[in-house]
Amino acid sequence: MFENLTNKLESIFSKLKKAPSLNEEQVDSGLKEIRLALLEADVALPVVKEFIEQIKPKAIGQEIIRSTSPGQMLVKIVYDELVNFLGEKNKELNLNAVPPVCILLVGLQGSGKTTSAAKLAKLVETKYNKKVFLVSLDVYRPAAQEQLKILAEINQINHLPIMEGQQPLDITNRAINAAKLNGSDVIIFDTAGRTQIDLMMMNEIKQIKELLKPTETILVADSLTGQIAATVAKEFDAAVDISSIILTRVDGDGRGGAALSMKHITNKPIKYIGVGEKIDDLELFYPDRIANRILGMGDIVSLVEKASQGLDEEKIKKAEEQFKKGLFTLDDYLAQLRQMKKMGGMEGVLSLLPGVSKIKQQMENASIDEKIITTNEAIILSMTKKEREDPKVINGSRKKRIAAGAGADISTINKLLKQFKMMTEMMKKMSKGKTNQIPSGAIPDEILNQLK
Repeated sequence: MFENLTNKLESIFSKLKKAPSLNEEQVDSGLKEIRLALLEADVALPVVKEFIEQIKPKAIGQEIIRSTSPGQMLVKIVYDELVNFLGEKNKELNLNAVPPVCILLVGLQGSGKTTSAAKLAKLVETKYNKKVFLVSLDVYRPAAQEQLKILAEINQINHLPIMEGQQPLDITNRAINAAKLNGSDVIIFDTAGRTQIDLMMMNEIKQIKELLKPTETILVADSLTGQIAATVAKEFDAAVDISSIILTRVDGDGRGGAALSMKHITNKPIKYIGVGEKIDDLELFYPDRIANRILGMGDIVSLVEKASQGLDEEKIKKAEEQFKKGLFTLDDYLAQLRQMKKMGGMEGVLSLLPGVSKIKQQMENASIDEKIITTNEAIILSMTKKEREDPKVINGSRKKRIAAGAGADISTINKLLKQFKMMTEMMKKMSKGKTNQIPSGAIPDEILNQLK
């Protein structure tokens, strides 16, 4: 996420931080580089101009020039301005209306509206404990209604049955009546998109909006389209007065231009970002956390939140007690691997740590394979209960059996057992408060370096 922009900004600030003091010429040079980095990241030109104009007077002030750490101070100024441009704080979904509350999703074809509708429905059910009703108004794209139906059924979300030949306004009326009968709290309407904005499209959305009076008219935009996404947002806002934005495919956006431009151009908040294909890959948009990620400072708060998702309190308590006793089994290790998979694997975890670009580079240089998590999981699952509790019993013949069951080779099993042994020793040392005696190699160097 925002990898290209992050790398460039980190490089710029790295040079500025080395300077014992900054004069106006150095600040000007740094701002020119920041301006170029933002333009290359597909941030809209008017936004870049205003961003630099906001930073410059603060950056060349006497307070900065005389500062003991001027480079660090400049980073702080850029961070504050990034947060300001991204929206200052997270905005909650507006569900403040008499049920059924209507939410309208709009956007161009291919922006990810249908999958976002299902993701948003699941999020509303989970976070707000509301009964959600999914409705497709897309009668133009082949199988669009069928797509939403399949997504709803797979994820156990209530949806409006398809009736061939009905037009969007008729479907809207039928949906409202059905939602009242089935006791739905929230109705999410997935409207039709076009390959480009046209008069017919906008007129249809206006009519639907007039009928529904939704609490939210959310624009779904593809972040990979960069400046085009910002232009689309501006046109949709002018035509139908959008209330907020969902940015999709943010996980594949190395530039970040759309996120930086859209809120500032429309003055409407980005409320959610799509970060993957799974049903729960829709995250709340936190401007301060995104600013941290863009500047390579990581996002520890999101990391902790992801790590705690779906964890059973009893299991946490049991794990704490075992940790205090210095006990750590392969079953515990398996649970850790599975939690890491839920968090997006090694890359998903590392992307939220400070210095992400350096860590990724080290991973590439060390040829660290993401698939090792799945391989290690298969190896542990091929073991007997006794072997998981006491790996010392695993001899040559047992390794052959485990290797055959996991589809792995003996050397990979040996690596896993060695790593587990080192982790066990580390746990014992930590349980006794002897953190200075943690064995070398128990934690990867690239992680340790970031924690120093």
